[in-house]
Amino acid sequence: MLTSYVKKILQARVYDVAKVTDLDLASNLSKRLHNNIYIKREDQQPVFSFKLRGAYNKIAHLSAEVLAKGVIAASAGNHAQGVALAANKLKIKALIVMPKTTPDIKVNAVRQWGADIILHGNSYDDAGTHAKKLSEEQGLAYIHPYDDAEVIAGQGTIGMEILQQHSGDIHAIFVPVGGGGLIAGIAAYVKYVRPEIKIIGVEPDDAACLDAALRANERVILPQVGIFADGVAVKQIGKEPFELAKNYVDEVILVNTDEICAAIKDIFEATRVVTEPAGALALAGLKEYVAKNEIKNQTLITIASGANMNFERLQHVAERTEVGEQREAIMAVTIPEKSGSFRTFCHTLGQRTITEFNYRYADDRDAQVFVGVRLGEQGLKEKERLIQKLTEKDYPVVDLTDNEMAKTHVRHMVGGHSHKSLNEHLYRVEFPERPGALLHFLTEMGQRWNISLFHYRNHGAAYGKVLMGIQFPDQDKEVFETFLNHLNYPHWEEDQNPVYQLFLS
Repeated sequence: MLTSYVKKILQARVYDVAKVTDLDLASNLSKRLHNNIYIKREDQQPVFSFKLRGAYNKIAHLSAEVLAKGVIAASAGNHAQGVALAANKLKIKALIVMPKTTPDIKVNAVRQWGADIILHGNSYDDAGTHAKKLSEEQGLAYIHPYDDAEVIAGQGTIGMEILQQHSGDIHAIFVPVGGGGLIAGIAAYVKYVRPEIKIIGVEPDDAACLDAALRANERVILPQVGIFADGVAVKQIGKEPFELAKNYVDEVILVNTDEICAAIKDIFEATRVVTEPAGALALAGLKEYVAKNEIKNQTLITIASGANMNFERLQHVAERTEVGEQREAIMAVTIPEKSGSFRTFCHTLGQRTITEFNYRYADDRDAQVFVGVRLGEQGLKEKERLIQKLTEKDYPVVDLTDNEMAKTHVRHMVGGHSHKSLNEHLYRVEFPERPGALLHFLTEMGQRWNISLFHYRNHGAAYGKVLMGIQFPDQDKEVFETFLNHLNYPHWEEDQNPVYQLFLS
């Protein structure tokens, strides 16, 4: 089986349109993980994804008679771009069926290559079923994104390039898994030429079709899949990829959304390229593998499989990165509702950087605050020590770091109208973003005024931005603003802002 695939890979016609992508050493990441980490840069392809290889190789092997009728494909985006470019190159008709959940950047990129598009269903599987129906009705050649020998061979050229680019020892190659075509092709070539190299698949924990199949020793259909990493949101591993994977894939690692986001940041810092979630999936698995097995001084290679990222998703990715890197703890903490309690709480936190603080006055006794704290190199151990310290100081604490609802929704919803008349004044304030700046502000304020609303989120900028409600009688307004001017913090009164009137006052 391997011999026939290696022959197909060596004869693949991918280089009519694809390029040999770089294998870059991620120097800083290598130092941090104590291994030599290389990134195979498939984001450098003309369609910013490896999918061009398999799509073109398959279409290039079709007969002239078949090509004359045109081709059809179903895809979440990257395979679609590969098929569209291949059809454009060969001057044939292409019809692409894409899930309605496909990011706009991928839909627009397919249109750019001249293909016709139909949006259907909410997953790849929905789109695939519809595409096969249209294929039969219109006589179009169906170009499968992964369950096809020529497609697998096209993707396998990545494995061939890696071994040509790095002739030294390689401990493992980490490969993202959706339908399995990429890992099947890479495994076929690498295990034939260098069988000692481990091939490790990486899947999102909410779309782990290969892991489920290997555990059951047969292909299974997942009832549903998460779509954060839309490029690998597949319910069932391909038949042909599974035959290769169960024999030549050494291990499958599952990672969560936060870990994927952290890996996107790692690749950006190494290459200045923002990959899509599926593009950083393999690196997230590599990091998990290193931590779990305490791997050191080895050469590890990861596939950056694609960079078709919707710009609008960057905010969500950035927000989840610190948690995924185990550099941020998110907690709900109850503190006394009285002047100075916020300052005392911050003193308990010490010089740790506060990444987020959300609070709204609710009653006269207790205040529930949503707080994020930056962690150091020890990550989880430091979080455990911090929670223990807060508990010893009689602060009730709930760890929300792994609470999906808290991270996705509640952090943006803390607040609302107060049920009491507070004699409250609302201000936006900016202060230098440095450790201790918030604590300095609270220390200077002392117990003169009570804080009734507070919202702050660290955005990595030079200045932190705070929205806060302060309780004081109208005649103290000049005194409070003199205090702000003394600190030299730019500030704006927002009492008359209609948003405050509608949602907070």
